[in-house]
Amino acid sequence: MADTRTKLLDAALETLRKHGIAGASARTIAAAAGVNQALVFYHFGSVDQLLAAACEHGSQQRIALYRDRFAAVTSLRELLDLGRALHAEERAHGSVAALAQLLAGSQTDAKLAPATAAGLHLWIAEVEQALRRVLAKSPLAEFVDVSGLAKAVAAAFVGLELYEGVDAEGAEHALKALEELAVLVTALDDMGPLVRRAARARLRRTGHS
Repeated sequence: MADTRTKLLDAALETLRKHGIAGASARTIAAAAGVNQALVFYHFGSVDQLLAAACEHGSQQRIALYRDRFAAVTSLRELLDLGRALHAEERAHGSVAALAQLLAGSQTDAKLAPATAAGLHLWIAEVEQALRRVLAKSPLAEFVDVSGLAKAVAAAFVGLELYEGVDAEGAEHALKALEELAVLVTALDDMGPLVRRAARARLRRTGHS
């Protein structure tokens, strides 16, 4: 059976999913956990500190479910397929919505920002490892800032969560555009060494122009 601290962490995430950052009070979180609201302050000191801890707690839980799938990725196409599946599963679970709420709250509450960034960086680390592996033999490898690209991918998927709520068709269009990019990179990788060398030379010239 979960201890009180874990109940509060899980309840904080549930409250964010259902009520958003504005509805995340000690009373609502404690009610969701089935405990006295004084225990929020006993275990965490403040609601902000509870929400910050919940962000990292939730990210660790969800990433653990996908770690083997990330490790099995061997191509950019597979990584984007996993991203699409992850987007659907996490949207259904509500965890990306909770993270988006914390990101929104961090804009005006400096106490939330470091922990929210830490939770997001856990996802970024998984994406970065997969990107480094699948791009290692690509002509693009020496020209792409993989760390920056991983951050951009993670930010894009959080942004898609928000975008999908107001324009589902537009969000689907954005996902398809990412998939088309993966097809182009895969096609380049499948071409012979002469074409890859030519592409590499062209990228070098473009980078120095």
